Amino acid sequence: MEIGSKLKELRLKNGLTLSELASRSEVTKGFLSQLERDLTSPNISTLEDILEALGTNLQEFFSEQPEEQIVFRKEDVFVDAQTNETIHWIVPNAQKNQMEPVQVVLHPHQCTRQIESHAGEEFGYVLYGRVKLHYGDRMETIKRYETFYISGQHTHYLENATDRDAAVLWISTPPIF
Repeated sequence: MEIGSKLKELRLKNGLTLSELASRSEVTKGFLSQLERDLTSPNISTLEDILEALGTNLQEFFSEQPEEQIVFRKEDVFVDAQTNETIHWIVPNAQKNQMEPVQVVLHPHQCTRQIESHAGEEFGYVLYGRVKLHYGDRMETIKRYETFYISGQHTHYLENATDRDAAVLWISTPPIF
């Protein structure tokens, strides 16, 4: 395993120069330079000293974290088709995140489930069709390419009063779907 680039990344992340890290880990600046370029290898004891100076340990340094998925493709989407709506979970397992985006296709003359008051916020963008936002005592019609941005302080839901499907990109924080 080439550890040099990983050590250099940690050193820079900690804002340390080669000289500073060498001093803290009791090795020479030249040795560290060679180590970062994978021209030499440390013994376990020396590596432990270097890692300690960098604020980590052998276990953390060598543990492989799975790469975070940042792009989601068609095959990642989960679709939940129901009588009144079809929900496309466009970011799988987003419930563990701070926000949750879904695409809701609301069928003609149907409503989404009523969302009770909560501490978060929600954003919606009408992709096609037209919906009515029922928000507390208010009702607003939102057309294609229009948006809504609401706090979760009032009970709310969407209604499609037309004869065609309507689709909304709906993002909530925290996740509520």
